[in-house]
Amino acid sequence: MKFHKEGYTTLAIAILIIFIINAVADYYDASQYVKWFIYALSAFLFITVVQFFRSPKKVVSPQDGTILCPADGKVVVIEETEENEYFHDRRIQVSIFMSPVNVHVNRNPISGLVTFFKYHPGKFLVAWHPKSSTDNERTTVVVKDKEGREVLFRQIAGALARRIVWYVKENDQVVQGTEFGFIKFGSRVDLFLPLGTEINVNIGDKVTGAKTIIGKF
Repeated sequence: MKFHKEGYTTLAIAILIIFIINAVADYYDASQYVKWFIYALSAFLFITVVQFFRSPKKVVSPQDGTILCPADGKVVVIEETEENEYFHDRRIQVSIFMSPVNVHVNRNPISGLVTFFKYHPGKFLVAWHPKSSTDNERTTVVVKDKEGREVLFRQIAGALARRIVWYVKENDQVVQGTEFGFIKFGSRVDLFLPLGTEINVNIGDKVTGAKTIIGKF
């Protein structure tokens, strides 16, 4: 387990806040009850930041023909829908909701060539809102494998997530299970898969990034 680089600034701010409130309490000689409350609050803040930005080590053996889960969380959508940004046809959508307690590293579901990338500024509706996939701040990434099969996946900001980070661009070669981005706080990742894909998860399942097999071509 390691601390993710995206959390360095947040951790520094948290430590500064903890130092200030404890210094103020000592300066004004606060009562023991107040001091213990501040100690508990400080510990909660520190632990929350550390657990949110934790980044478990992953050892992934890429598997041709499989789609790995891009994020930790819970499956909230499995449906056939129209994808109108890139494919302009019917696809199977699988959506994963990431709560604040989940690991928020995002990982490539397949290996291949990034054929499309776009960042969209937008709103910050709750991640499970029906229009969050089209109205919220988000990125769209499409990767084509060596067989010519393409998977589209989106990072979608939630009501608390105000910053999406990505590490890929068009024409990059990516490896299944490696990091492609990070979303701060509650958020969602959508996958759009070809019709006929064998889906291996159900709504409500808890899934793990780079470990759970979402489906097979």
